[in-house]
Amino acid sequence: MEPKNVSTVTEFQLLGFQNLLEWQTLLFAVFLIIYFFTVMGNVVIIAVVNQDQRLHLPMYSFLKHLSFLEIWYTSTTVPLLLANLLSWGQVISFSACMTQLYFFVFFGATECFLLAMMAYDRYLAICSPLHYSFLMSSEICTKLVAISWLTGVGTGLLPSLMISKLDFCGPNRINHFFCDLPPLMQLSCSSIYVTELVIFFLSIAVLCICFFLTLVSYVFIVSSILRIPSASGRMKTFSTCGSHLVVVTIYYGTMISMYVRPNAHLSPEVNKIISVFYTVITPLLNPVIYSLRNKDFKEAVRKVIRRKCGMYAVRVKGSVFIR
Repeated sequence: MEPKNVSTVTEFQLLGFQNLLEWQTLLFAVFLIIYFFTVMGNVVIIAVVNQDQRLHLPMYSFLKHLSFLEIWYTSTTVPLLLANLLSWGQVISFSACMTQLYFFVFFGATECFLLAMMAYDRYLAICSPLHYSFLMSSEICTKLVAISWLTGVGTGLLPSLMISKLDFCGPNRINHFFCDLPPLMQLSCSSIYVTELVIFFLSIAVLCICFFLTLVSYVFIVSSILRIPSASGRMKTFSTCGSHLVVVTIYYGTMISMYVRPNAHLSPEVNKIISVFYTVITPLLNPVIYSLRNKDFKEAVRKVIRRKCGMYAVRVKGSVFIR
């Protein structure tokens, strides 16, 4: 006799920030503004990099892919969060929940790989400038970007597949603002030991290894910066790399605290606060830190703005002349 399928849950209810009902309107406005600037900021980066020939370099190619990724990464969770703030207790189907989980893990893992590749790129540029064009050619850059995306695609499959195979008998209330791994495993009525163990080791493989490689790259970068004879040159280079490292530390730190902690469960409210950092805050900080602090990029932005304003002025004068 075949065992009976006890997976009776067909939809989940996302509770979101139900303990902050009096703050729902304010939270909606704050998250909406952040989401708008995140999307627009990353769209601007992609457009500027595509239009300015001087930015057709490996560094900006990585940045363009990171910006494209951040748009989709934040769009995986924030729109549902905004909908939940407007109507408390947003309902999501089981299949939609698993789909969101897959894309969240996929984009999150891809970002880890891209950040590691970007740190390696900066390491080569600062520590081996004479060999940089050979070690980081456009072909190698394209291959590293492709590896990051393909590895992210594969990384997202295993956790989402294992979670979808668990039994959910009820309750179906997820005390979170999106379908994340920890709250879903807590709702399962079947044994999650193997699933939790696999996700733990997968998290170590992706998060800790990428963070270690990124950290090692920045250690070598900082050691090279300290050998620069000019104090102003050291300060200028270190300020940019220090900003990168702060954003990377925030992203990896919050992700590691969430997923690399077997048999340790933080309160749902703490989980939500931690999740806000890597789903809402870092996608906004990345375009600011990686582009607006870059002199070449700022000059490219001014050039694009002048060109667009000049084209608009020509159109206006032309229309006046015709009249």
